[in-house]
Amino acid sequence: MELVNDRYLLSGGVDLLELVEEFGSPLYVYDTAVIKRQFDRIQSAFSVPRLGIHYACKALTNLNILRYLEHLGAGLDTVSIQEVRLGLAAGFAPDRIIYTPNCVSIEEIEMAVELGVKINIDNISILEQFGHHYPQVPVCLRINPHILAGGNAKISVGHIDSKFGISFHQMPHILKVLEATGLRIEGVHMHTGSDILDTEIFLQAAEILFNAANNFPDLDYLDFGSGFRVPYQEGGIATDIEDFGQQFSDRFKQFCEEYGKELELIFEPGKFLVSEAGYFLVRTNVVKTTPSTLFAGIDSGLNHLIRPMFYNAYHQITNISRPGGKPRIYTVVGYICETDTFGINRKISEIQEGDILCLRNAGAYCFSMSSNYNSRFRPAEVLVHEGKACLIRRRETMEDLLRNQVEVDLFASVSGK
Repeated sequence: MELVNDRYLLSGGVDLLELVEEFGSPLYVYDTAVIKRQFDRIQSAFSVPRLGIHYACKALTNLNILRYLEHLGAGLDTVSIQEVRLGLAAGFAPDRIIYTPNCVSIEEIEMAVELGVKINIDNISILEQFGHHYPQVPVCLRINPHILAGGNAKISVGHIDSKFGISFHQMPHILKVLEATGLRIEGVHMHTGSDILDTEIFLQAAEILFNAANNFPDLDYLDFGSGFRVPYQEGGIATDIEDFGQQFSDRFKQFCEEYGKELELIFEPGKFLVSEAGYFLVRTNVVKTTPSTLFAGIDSGLNHLIRPMFYNAYHQITNISRPGGKPRIYTVVGYICETDTFGINRKISEIQEGDILCLRNAGAYCFSMSSNYNSRFRPAEVLVHEGKACLIRRRETMEDLLRNQVEVDLFASVSGK
């Protein structure tokens, strides 16, 4: 987003205020130029013969986003059978989709087998069942390295008490299951958590995965998840992907030489690819003053963007209607009947009712976590590509809220009474 002559523009000169005029508010907007920039960065950062960038589609599953990333050459990381089917609908080849569920039934995993995607198993119970039913289907193992990493407890998934993955201490049990079933392991996977900044912690977890990988002679790939941090405000801290890529590439190539085979190095970025590409545009409904606080109330809430309330996440907020206005201190809140606060004591250009505010970093885990709470409609989505803006999801209507509800006559007379 660039300020040019008091107007905020995306790539190709697309004006954010004009998008609100055309498509209404609240509105999610995604810029493919940013997605490509991030994809190119991570692709260039790692100098290995075989690199797989598998987009973690739970971040944002709009089919047009999936199709664009497939066009760039990405694979897909999925966590549900529905995401698998979305990936196939978007054009991903089954062998470029990795299915990594958690606490699902064997029946759902069997659906993924039928669809021909790669299976990643994260608990011994399912590993045993899978080995007995599908000994001929190679699988990946999700290992828990017991490394506490991530921006906060809700996105730290590799620690000892996490529900994700099989403890690396359980390797003897894993090997017994494989011996009994004849199951072949084609990949080993880990994911320590999101918003990782310390390269040394990541490399420490990687060593655990390398040690685990040595137990399996027929590997084709190692999957290190992701968790690369992007900046959430001007000058914010982010993962130095170029420095990390150089360090990690050297260690990975060394491991492959020791292993005796050239393996594929896979990462699963979600936020890194789409977070900065997203903008959430909202209209100011009311400016309200209390004895101690100046509120700006907007036409959205935690039903549309829950990250600030759920993760205590920071989203930069800009008044794009008055870029040159006098700064004042606002607390920006939503219209839901809960405490849905987007930002506390933020310095923002003076806000008047009707002004359009822009929340940055709205590409990842924003629309995908939205709901109809308070029976509010989910917003529209727009994609900006090569200077053109296209509607990629219509705003919901009352018909959408009623579509799957089944009316029954609770008060009909009972026959025979």
